[in-house]
Formats: sequence, structure tokens, C-alpha cells
Amino acid sequence: MSVRATARLRAEPDARGSTALPVLESAGPLALRRTRSPLRPYARVTIVGAMSAPLNGDRLALEAEVADGARLTVDAAAATVALPGARGDGEPSTYAVDLSVGEGAVLHWLPEQLISAHGSDLRLDTRVELAATARLLLREEQILGRHGEPTGALTTRLTVRRAGRPLLDQRLAFGPGAPGGWDGPAVLGGHRAVGQLLLADPAFEEAPLPARLLGPTAALTPLAGPAVLVTAVAADARLLRAILDEAMRELLDGLKADRCEG
Repeated sequence: MSVRATARLRAEPDARGSTALPVLESAGPLALRRTRSPLRPYARVTIVGAMSAPLNGDRLALEAEVADGARLTVDAAAATVALPGARGDGEPSTYAVDLSVGEGAVLHWLPEQLISAHGSDLRLDTRVELAATARLLLREEQILGRHGEPTGALTTRLTVRRAGRPLLDQRLAFGPGAPGGWDGPAVLGGHRAVGQLLLADPAFEEAPLPARLLGPTAALTPLAGPAVLVTAVAADARLLRAILDEAMRELLDGLKADRCEG
């Protein structure tokens, strides 16, 4: 029997200049835990896998709302592994993530890697609604197959809207059933780790960044809005994380310097 579960959280500013979590609801394999944040104004929530999931046929959802003025970091204790399992009679699993970030609010969405195991079939759909003055740092990483095995079927879609207008709509498909050429030289070029880093910040309205390469397998692209997108491929998860971490440090340090100068 397949699992159907929806976890929810809400962050809002408190009277002490920090962020409270009045809603923190775990469900099924999605266990949400408040953990200590190194940044005082931020609340931090860590997603802990309570069971093996998603398996084919599972229907998982996670809803996170960051109210006006709140600051929240969401990370994970371990990678998510999409597995074939025995549930669902061959149906794909789905994982829907809905994020809402209010005026003057900040969300750092930094889960661990998503690993597509051989025989699995997962549809991941991440939808983000940003207020005009919201800030977002979002990282996604997909690892195509465990060590020594081919990938499963994986389709991801990342949709971001800012002030009600589209900012990004990106769809990726890998493995069995994906359009031909997904692992060819024009797409992955033999790599098995792919990721993206999205940084949306009103500061980019006055000081947009130019498009440029970040080494041989990564690129930074400004979006039609106050945001930049870093995309990268790598041979494995460790190398991919190193590329995205370096890009993250550079972008955040640049914004910090601009604010200090301002």
C-alpha cells in the first residue's frame, strides 16, 4: 500500500527579534525537527527521514510558509533516496513542495541530495511564491543512480513566482522515459550529478550580475527579475556540492559587501 503524507510548517517573527515556528507538523516519512541555527534571527528546521521513502506509488507533500519578516533555514539530515519498492503497482511516486515567502522574509531552502535509485520513478514538483521584497536561497541536487548502478526515472520541475509574476519555470527529465539525448554530450556529457542554485534578492534589481562560466561544468545566468541561477553538472555528489558551495559563498559575500557599502 502506498504512503500519502503532507508535512507543514510556518515561520513568523517573534517579540525577541528572532523567528518562531507556530506550526511544525510531521507526517509519514517526513519528520520535521527544530534544530539550532548559527544565525540568531533565523529559525532552523531539519527534515529527518522517518522511513524509506519515496517508494514507487507514494504521494508526499511538504508545505512551508515564511510569514512577513520571518527568517528560516530548512535543511535535511540525510539524502533522499527514491526507491522502486513494492508499493504502488508500478505507479510513479510524487513529491510536491510548496514554499511561500512573505514581504521582507528570508528562506534558505537547502535539502540534501535526491538520489534516483535504479528502478525508481519519481516526479518532484517544487513551487515557490515570493513577495516583492522576499529573499530566497534554494539548492537542488539530483544524483542519477547509486554507486555502480544506472539511474531510475526522475522528472523535476521548479516553478518560482515573484509578486505574482513568473521568475523561473524549469523542467528536467532523466532516465527511462526521458526525451532522447538526456545523457548525451549536449546535456550531461556523461556526468551523473546535476544541480542548481537559485538566489533571489531585491538587491539584484539595482546591480544585476552578468552571465558567466563558473569553471568547466557550471554557469551563472541572470534571470528576468532580481535573481540569478547557477546550474552545474559533475561526476559525483561530492564534486557537485563543492561547485555549488563555492558559488553560494561568492554570491552571498557579494551581497553582503554591497549592503555594507550601501
